[in-house]
Amino acid sequence: MIEVEASPQYALVLHPVLGREGVKHSKLKLEEAALLTEALGVKVRASQSITVREIKASNYFGSGKIEEVSAIIAEHDINLVVINTALAPIQQRNLEEIWNTKVVDRTGLILEIFALRAATKEGRLQVELARLGYERSRLVRTWTHLERQRGGQGFLAGPGETQIESDRRMLADKIGKLQKDLDQVRRTRALQRTKRKRAPERVVALVGYTNAGKSSLFNRLTEGGVLEKDMLFATLDTTHRILPLPSGQNAVMSDTVGFISDLPTDLVDAFRATLEEVKEADLLIHVRDMSDPLSEQHKQDVLQILDSIEAGPNHDQSMIEVLNKVDLVSNEFRASIIGNSKQNQSSFMISCTKNIGLDTLLDGIETELTKSDHVVNVTIQPKDMQVRAWLHQHGIVLDEKILELGECQMRVRLTSVNAGKLHTHNPQVIN
Repeated sequence: MIEVEASPQYALVLHPVLGREGVKHSKLKLEEAALLTEALGVKVRASQSITVREIKASNYFGSGKIEEVSAIIAEHDINLVVINTALAPIQQRNLEEIWNTKVVDRTGLILEIFALRAATKEGRLQVELARLGYERSRLVRTWTHLERQRGGQGFLAGPGETQIESDRRMLADKIGKLQKDLDQVRRTRALQRTKRKRAPERVVALVGYTNAGKSSLFNRLTEGGVLEKDMLFATLDTTHRILPLPSGQNAVMSDTVGFISDLPTDLVDAFRATLEEVKEADLLIHVRDMSDPLSEQHKQDVLQILDSIEAGPNHDQSMIEVLNKVDLVSNEFRASIIGNSKQNQSSFMISCTKNIGLDTLLDGIETELTKSDHVVNVTIQPKDMQVRAWLHQHGIVLDEKILELGECQMRVRLTSVNAGKLHTHNPQVIN
């Protein structure tokens, strides 16, 4: 772990440029890495993209690049080097020895941020599990100075358990305990989802690249009270609030953790309990930052992560796009967005800060949630008035009148599930 509070950290951020990555693209990726570093509370004193023609198995970079970086470290008094890619444990260890400074790769950096931001017990469990999984392959870096211990008694006793073996065993025990705790979290969440399915409200989940504006939208549409900040991963823990719909009905909206490119696999696995909330939602709202030059690439990153948890449009789950921050783009780009939105009925232009397009979005959310609903006409006899109460609780009553003999005629919109229940348990009331 990086001891951010123990002593000041002054970072050099490096982005390796591989293949034919363009100058503009590499600059934007470098800026993102610097923002990730600053999100950890570290002062970035220098940042640089480095062309890598061939990845070295031992040090990742060639000797010439390593010397260039050594000069930058000395010039800026750097005590932390952040490398915006995944490093092998041996590469990380060797670079630390050469530069005599702490080296953190992209995976370690994201894990540090998540550890800093996790507020709930569940969030801390998930982050700790991911961190231990990441560190398990890097234990050799911690324990190389310890000699082999001897076990048993007498001269015939063979070598005992090494310190690194002992530590790996303890780490495995910790991971096992955390996985059991998270299994309990999953069971609890499954029960909560079951209760929500029994309730009339449907669930809408916000997804999107980190800092796209999900929490801002969440607060505008609900009484969310979630932290809004222009910072990567400002919020981690899932929050649920009631979402009032234009018809007067309610849905449940959840604000989930932001996604990011090259999200560590250990982190996706650890946060699976939270991401299952996304998978089980009736509707996904994909929030995109249209002022971000990498918006289209970030869209693909989000869809890829959704696919990895078997969620999203490729898995028959409804999703709409929210094109946020349109007030920050040029008139020409906004015109092109408008043209694309007209062709794509499930795409909505908004600005959370300027309150642009929010009413239209709410109408679109309700339309999407109710598109598979059934409108049924019923006539309820006085002896079956419990059915009337059930319809008011589980459906949207479009029309209702009481006849002279006490019968109640209703036109009701029901979900396909509730329409099936009505057909099964009270077929006599259906016209």
